[in-house]
Amino acid sequence: MLQTDRIFLRAPEPTDLAFLYRLENDPDLWPVSLSVAPYSQEALHQYLESASLDIYAARQLRLMVCLQQDRSAIGTVDLFDFEPLHQRAGVGIALASDQRGQGYGKETLQLLEEYATQVLQLHQLYASVSQENTTSLQLFRQAGFQEVGVRKDWLRTPKGWQAVVELQKILGLS
Repeated sequence: MLQTDRIFLRAPEPTDLAFLYRLENDPDLWPVSLSVAPYSQEALHQYLESASLDIYAARQLRLMVCLQQDRSAIGTVDLFDFEPLHQRAGVGIALASDQRGQGYGKETLQLLEEYATQVLQLHQLYASVSQENTTSLQLFRQAGFQEVGVRKDWLRTPKGWQAVVELQKILGLS
């Protein structure tokens, strides 16, 4: 279920530490992830030890995006703010800079949607994307997410305040 001809999604492993360290400490991704400081290897190691918690207990789930060709990790996709009663969760995706623009993000969202619908039986997914992040906005729109609102002056950046676009997708099950 969690694979296409090009990619597959899997749980994080201890061997992902070096990749996650590079990804989480990429300053270009900090505005997207709301990070303001680098992560230590120890903090990421502790995260990996707890990453196997059940989504119902942790209320979040991170999956590694990997290439079928050589099994290497190229990104992460997260479900967060998981609400089983209301059958919804937020979505976040991050790909290594050299893997962007190749359709992996779209495939990842398709796989995640299948998992959210068929396994978790979610009714909806949502995402919050900076208005300046046109690439991510295009990705979510192409994946069928619809704009439901804009939060003005929501993110403070070195360049000034940025609005955030709220996107939502109602899934097949109810």
